[in-house]
Amino acid sequence: MVIAFFDSGIGGLTVLKHAIRELPNHDFIYYADTKNAPYGVKTKEHVRKHVFEAVDYIAKHDIQALVIACNTATAVAITDLRHHYPFHIVGMEPAVKPAVIRNRGKNILVLATSLTLKASKLEALIASVDKNNKTVKMEMDALVGFAESWDFNSGNVKKYIQDKLRTLRVAELETIVLGCTHFIYYKSIIQEVVGDEIKIIDGNIGTVANLKNVLSGFGVQHDQNGGHVLFYSSGVRDDVNREIKLRGLMGCQ
Repeated sequence: MVIAFFDSGIGGLTVLKHAIRELPNHDFIYYADTKNAPYGVKTKEHVRKHVFEAVDYIAKHDIQALVIACNTATAVAITDLRHHYPFHIVGMEPAVKPAVIRNRGKNILVLATSLTLKASKLEALIASVDKNNKTVKMEMDALVGFAESWDFNSGNVKKYIQDKLRTLRVAELETIVLGCTHFIYYKSIIQEVVGDEIKIIDGNIGTVANLKNVLSGFGVQHDQNGGHVLFYSSGVRDDVNREIKLRGLMGCQ
């Protein structure tokens, strides 16, 4: 029995790494839909189609739970996925609630893909927790493309982040929420641009805590001999070279 993680690309590795630390004796599958990435600039219909194709493949394995380690896929398809499949499915959402809880009066900036920001799921989340209307939003779609090209620290990346954030009044910000798992690879650059006084958070800790609660609540037992990970890209088992790169990325994250 294994836990599966799904993302459009390599962003969900940031969630998987945390899950492995918290659940070291479980086995994992990591499925990246690299053929169809990025999701955030596609239509809801196209993303939903790609997500179901991926999860149909994942469902052929003997999994006990699935983590949709992608904010965009969660926003578009999580409800339908839960109705369609028999196993437990854990989704992700931008960490707006913890940002609001710790807010002291300044603004909260949610950075995410265009599709996540337009989704009714995010709007409902913000409306339910942010009664003082302190949340503002900004798309940073290009970061997904940079990450999928394994470009994490180039001059082009830094210029893009600087140009996007230059339009903000940084002094009015208190917290930045990274609403895409790909964006976590750029946390240090974003922090450098906005300064150390602004808190940057993401949804990974909450997602893995939710996963642990699901496994505990349904009495799922782990394997003392677990800890293995299998990597797939759009329905194909990754070759040794790509697996080495993926494991290396997790190690440096």
